[in-house]
Amino acid sequence: MDLVWDMTNDVASWPDLFTEYSAAEVLGQDGNTIRFRLSMHPDASGTVWSWVSERTPDPVTRTVVAHRTEPGPFEFMDIRWSYEERPDGVLMRWVQDFRMRPQAPVDTPTMTDRINANTKIQMEVIRGKVEAAARAAEGSAPTAGQKEASHS
Repeated sequence: MDLVWDMTNDVASWPDLFTEYSAAEVLGQDGNTIRFRLSMHPDASGTVWSWVSERTPDPVTRTVVAHRTEPGPFEFMDIRWSYEERPDGVLMRWVQDFRMRPQAPVDTPTMTDRINANTKIQMEVIRGKVEAAARAAEGSAPTAGQKEASHS
């Protein structure tokens, strides 16, 4: 749980964790609330989409609430992340609540389809990277037998 929590809440490292972001700039922090700018890789027309968001992680409840403060083509974009420890790992969910502006290049149903398709991709990428980090940490940590032997 700690590894999943730490990796997915380190906003500055998101360009390494997500495939869609080219940059993440932390603009400030007030208590647990982080204000940051995300930039995406250029789209097919060469446009780089960028926006400012705030997120507030709560390590006690293992939840995060976030929203775009510069919503761009969205009327609003609110996101809630939740983490649940399970016997076989950690279940991480995020739920995005949004509506597109009438003048946006796509409507809300179209954006819903895009977000749902991309979320599956990003979740798989994140899982792979977190699992690789967990394996690397396990490989570098001494086993109980190695600890005993080093004290002999």
